[in-house]
Amino acid sequence: MKYQIGDDILVLHSNEEGKVIEIINDKMVMIEVRGVKFPAYMDQIDFPYFKRFTEKKNIPSKKIEPKTYVDQVPKEKPQPNQIKVSDGVWLSFIPKFALDDFNDEVVELLKIHLVNKTNQGYQFIYRQYFNGEEFFSLKNEVQPFHDFYLHDIKFEAVNDTPSFSIDFSLQNPQKGKAEHFEVQLKLKPKHVFQKIETLKENNEPTFSYSLFNDYPDKALEALPLDSLRAKGYKVYDAGRVKEFLPPARSVIDLHIEKLTNEHAQMSNFEMLTLQLAELEKWVDLAVAHKQAELVIIHGVGTGKLREEVHELLKTRREVKHFYNQYDARFGYGATQVFFQY
Repeated sequence: MKYQIGDDILVLHSNEEGKVIEIINDKMVMIEVRGVKFPAYMDQIDFPYFKRFTEKKNIPSKKIEPKTYVDQVPKEKPQPNQIKVSDGVWLSFIPKFALDDFNDEVVELLKIHLVNKTNQGYQFIYRQYFNGEEFFSLKNEVQPFHDFYLHDIKFEAVNDTPSFSIDFSLQNPQKGKAEHFEVQLKLKPKHVFQKIETLKENNEPTFSYSLFNDYPDKALEALPLDSLRAKGYKVYDAGRVKEFLPPARSVIDLHIEKLTNEHAQMSNFEMLTLQLAELEKWVDLAVAHKQAELVIIHGVGTGKLREEVHELLKTRREVKHFYNQYDARFGYGATQVFFQY
């Protein structure tokens, strides 16, 4: 689902901004614009972040100084005996700015680089997706302490939720190291917008996401089951794992008084940490039991717990979608979750 409840949106025919307040079905959502609620088809709305970067800003005109772009900066010559410190592997994005007809600075595209800050060389298979559909793929290798230019994406395409999958393997295989290692990254339009704002404020050329620090070791081989049984360990059939799991729940209540009797001595942070740990436990059990739905009672209050619950649910690939709408039992104080397997 491209949109979630609470997302900022732009009504394409009126150029007005609003919010998603309800998911009606896979083609329609309920939106609110300037206090007015009405349904809209998903092809009638879009994320507003591209508009915010490209619309004319109402600021006094000033003399435009010549700009030096990242591509125009000469590369530094390597220094002899220079010490290089390993700092992991990163996916780096370089915004390309341009001036529009009103001399306003806008983002045209993002240049994507694979940055290897380790002393290992890697072979990699790179795939980039928009809304789950593969858009670009590449197979190559990146040398130690080198950058590799991958490709460009248009800035407006950030609205299509770009995601990236990179499968790494060592150029020179090592005993004890994994044969390959896959990393995935998904960009949210809102987060990209915030990162570019921060980048401009700090006068920095790029924003980056860490993929990994150290290439992983090979997974341990399974121990012989007979020897474990002989030593007194209980060995279960993986196909019967559900028999040994605690039962799942269809409704969980995260009110702090339901979780502990010592909440009066706890800080807000400690209470929230306990509530989210409880949430993860019951979501894990629901997934292990292949449960179709789960109702999470979080209350209304300030909305902080509800926001944290929704952020956690967005990170779980088993969650198909979730709704926070009025329920006769809980009012607006509960979220209903639907899983996919």
